[in-house]
Amino acid sequence: MADRVYLDWNATTPLRPEAKAAMAAGWEFAGNPSSVHTEGRQARRLVEDARAAVAAAVGARPQDVVFASGGTEANAIALTPGLRRGVGHPVQRLLVSAIEHASVLSGGRFPPDAIGTIKVTASGLIDLDHLRALVAAGPPVLVSVMLANNETGAIQPVGEAARIVHEVGGLVHVDAIQALGKIPFDIKEMGADLVTLSAHKIGGPKGVGAVVLAEDVQGLEPLLRGGGQELGRRAGTENVAGISAFGAAAKAAMAALGSDVVRLRDLRNSLEDGLKQTPGMIIFAEEAPRLPNTTLFTVPGLKAETAVIGFDLAGIAVSSGSACSSGKVQPSHVLDAMGQGRELAQGAVRLSLGWSTSQTDIELTLKAWRKLANTLLKVRRNTG
Repeated sequence: MADRVYLDWNATTPLRPEAKAAMAAGWEFAGNPSSVHTEGRQARRLVEDARAAVAAAVGARPQDVVFASGGTEANAIALTPGLRRGVGHPVQRLLVSAIEHASVLSGGRFPPDAIGTIKVTASGLIDLDHLRALVAAGPPVLVSVMLANNETGAIQPVGEAARIVHEVGGLVHVDAIQALGKIPFDIKEMGADLVTLSAHKIGGPKGVGAVVLAEDVQGLEPLLRGGGQELGRRAGTENVAGISAFGAAAKAAMAALGSDVVRLRDLRNSLEDGLKQTPGMIIFAEEAPRLPNTTLFTVPGLKAETAVIGFDLAGIAVSSGSACSSGKVQPSHVLDAMGQGRELAQGAVRLSLGWSTSQTDIELTLKAWRKLANTLLKVRRNTG
């Protein structure tokens, strides 16, 4: 597989060497981190060191980090009726943007009749005017807005949204799973009350995630009840090796963040310059602020499944968008929400870059695309 090009980093990332070493070390400790003997304390130290690293990555306190089995569970924990800040009123309803991940669109533990949807613009950004109208029309609300979209890469105006929501006594949950390690952010500066994260998007292992709380957020009810781990917020013996690897990945990602942003943006721009040589090329959310590593594109008449298979046969791993549909290539709900139309949504292909992506990878990808596009455009002309 060494000769293949991997451009599906938004789906998952390779395991960082630092995370692999931390995981191997974690497996060597036999103790339960809840035990008071020496072995237990050794395991606990690994968990707490990782908690501090994850907290530092988002500008939070270690005690406000709750580890979970991944981003999906973290989102389910965060979307809890009854959350409040300080002595404020508990939230009773949930608003989610139309471009959220499926684990947020499902609404967590809110009943269906207490969930509303925030529109987005044609550029893939949340409609702040619609948000303002929705939060003013009812009881206290929890608003869930992702920091960066996993398909288009569009970075959402979370800070402005938080100000709107806080003015009416609401709370804000930010799914930052795609943003961590790609752009700098701080839980306090963006006004988030809860942030969710996932290890495998930054070079950590699959099956580990976290909820990070603002300092005075209360009312977080555990999704899993049992032994009282994670200060009673998530029961179950901690995954010591996985959590330790999450912490190591967070440290490595943050150390490389500054240089990675510039390098990946340059590579992404080079990729898009090449793609634009194809007549009719559309790059979605191009006018919006975006993650430096993400391109979502199509050509009218393109079928995503055909393109993804064509790239794969050429030795290049890409996707049609979110990798959460059991391998199925489905029309993008994100593009549908942006008003792009079903035909374009069915043809969207996502290329996402990472720390080992090189200029050679970009050149090989463009070479493969030119061959693929020539074939597809020829077929389209002959059948049009």
